[in-house]
Amino acid sequence: MSEGSPTPSSRRERPAKPALTYEGIVATAVRLMKSEGLKRVTMRRLAQELDTGPASLYVYLANTAELHAAILEDLLGVVDRTPVDDEGEWTDRLIAVLGSYTQVLFEHPSLAHSALVARPSGPNYLALVEAILALLHEGGVPDAQAAWGVDVLLQVATATAAEQSARDSDSAAEDEFRSLTTALRRASSETHPRIAAVGDALVSGTPQERLTWIFRSVIQGTLTTPTPADTTRADDGRREPPDSGSTPRGK
Repeated sequence: MSEGSPTPSSRRERPAKPALTYEGIVATAVRLMKSEGLKRVTMRRLAQELDTGPASLYVYLANTAELHAAILEDLLGVVDRTPVDDEGEWTDRLIAVLGSYTQVLFEHPSLAHSALVARPSGPNYLALVEAILALLHEGGVPDAQAAWGVDVLLQVATATAAEQSARDSDSAAEDEFRSLTTALRRASSETHPRIAAVGDALVSGTPQERLTWIFRSVIQGTLTTPTPADTTRADDGRREPPDSGSTPRGK
């Protein structure tokens, strides 16, 4: 070997890579999302970041959709669930929990659209569902209605965040909204009497005011609207019992 040639190093002298773990994979994925955006968080890009092959990741996650769900699950850990144990009106506390969830998605716009189809199932998601159900139960919402209501409430919050993220990423969205506002305000009372009647109310209120109103409306609907199963049971209860002296048909 000539003088000045680099000294070869043995592979054995390199520091060993840390063993892959589900927690470590998700933590790296969250970091990538925050720095590069969710679209860049693919199994291949994540494997590159972890200095491994994509096949190694499939032991822990089935596909990119499951990876994105895992990212959402991790971020749900910062949702404020303390209102569950606070004092005050139960609806206000429920709206506070839902608002915290929505804010998490607002802070990570790239995740909001994915959250519409992502299906997290970890402890943070279960804790969020439990918190919502606990407050609905405190408010006297029957269990069957609460079970359906929690799904709608989370859908509303997620869709709101997804819509806002789309507007934020679209440079033409503000111009389109102004055009819509102008068209609504100029609608003729002859051709569109109901639009003209409500006028500026169609676009009134701040985003926060409108979101709070939506939450209150859905909560009230959950409280007062029975599920089909409840309706069926109520109908069965109103039917007159059979005459014990009658003969069954066919006999």
